[in-house]
Amino acid sequence: MKGTDLSGTEGYANQIDKLFQEYECISFEAVHRPIMYCIPPAPSHLLDIGAGTGRDAAGFAQLGYYVTAIEPVSELRRRAAQLHQSRRIEWLNDCLPELPTVTKRRQMFDVIMLTAVWMHLDQSQRQHAMPLISALIRSGGVVVFSIRHGPPPPGRRMFEVGPDETISLAEQAGMSCIQRIEAQNDLRGVSDISWDRLVFIKKGDTNSS
Repeated sequence: MKGTDLSGTEGYANQIDKLFQEYECISFEAVHRPIMYCIPPAPSHLLDIGAGTGRDAAGFAQLGYYVTAIEPVSELRRRAAQLHQSRRIEWLNDCLPELPTVTKRRQMFDVIMLTAVWMHLDQSQRQHAMPLISALIRSGGVVVFSIRHGPPPPGRRMFEVGPDETISLAEQAGMSCIQRIEAQNDLRGVSDISWDRLVFIKKGDTNSS
């Protein structure tokens, strides 16, 4: 089976221990320090899409944010909720590109984080998902993408996603890019992996209140 034929969540459930070792050994501060100045201050409502091990959800909760953490892999979600227990974090089973659970709630957020998520979607899924993401963010709120580049691990589905495509989709969905960081070194020191960080702000409208 080709990597592009797999589900975006494929390969995660059977590598739980490895994933927690990899992600939890890198601090929340180290990952997000370059973009924190772009993020509205706490207390704000934050949506963490693809929350994984819960490292980022916990980091934001400790700073005073109210976090809705969505993670479709049940094994990851349960263990993350046990490891990072906080009354400021609500864990939900939901996923891109549709986000049915969150969308039905009609809740608006001040911050949306997509860390190591966007490259799991194919082009048509990305085109479909971007307007849904934009519809969940308040006017003046920000959306932060961290997009991985490099060969995917065995059994995982990933696509190469250039920053220009993501910026174009975001602009069509009513957002403007306010920060663009390309080809950041992988914090684990993996030489053939790099990361782009893109931060968007939702343009003012009369429907976000």
